[in-house]
Amino acid sequence: MAESKKFMYGIGAVKFGEKQLGYIEKGSWDWGGSKPEKVDVEAEQVVGAPVLTLVTKNGTIAPTFNLIQLDYENLQLALGGTLVGTTGAYTGWKAPTDLVELRGKCEIVLKSGQTVTIPSATLMANLGGKLTLTEVSKIECQLTVNAPGDGSAPYEVSDTKAAGGPGK
Repeated sequence: MAESKKFMYGIGAVKFGEKQLGYIEKGSWDWGGSKPEKVDVEAEQVVGAPVLTLVTKNGTIAPTFNLIQLDYENLQLALGGTLVGTTGAYTGWKAPTDLVELRGKCEIVLKSGQTVTIPSATLMANLGGKLTLTEVSKIECQLTVNAPGDGSAPYEVSDTKAAGGPGK
């Protein structure tokens, strides 16, 4: 499919921190978030429309998605915990015993040729789905977009760099 930067579509890859997440369940990505908030100022002398609209909050995104590639590394990346075994030959994963706080940069590479970058995100996740022969289990993920400490934009959309994706 040819890229068209007039549209945003298709998950190519999702990277959290320095690691790439595995397969995202088809149709599960939702930008979520909230609409902008405002206050209308009305005057007795003007009927039918406000005389001023005060914007009180910008719209936000809060992406949710399901990670369906549940290898041990993805379990640890999304849920915290401990890997069992040696690097490259893990034999298991243990759930965390302490509170999990996963924070870092998130990049969503789109098939349409753009990358959405969230400089400061919090990833919250839980093991979900069903355990059947007709469906796979999944990690249900929610990203919270945090304000970057340097005052920069909370997220941005830019052209994906040609040599291997974002940041390369």
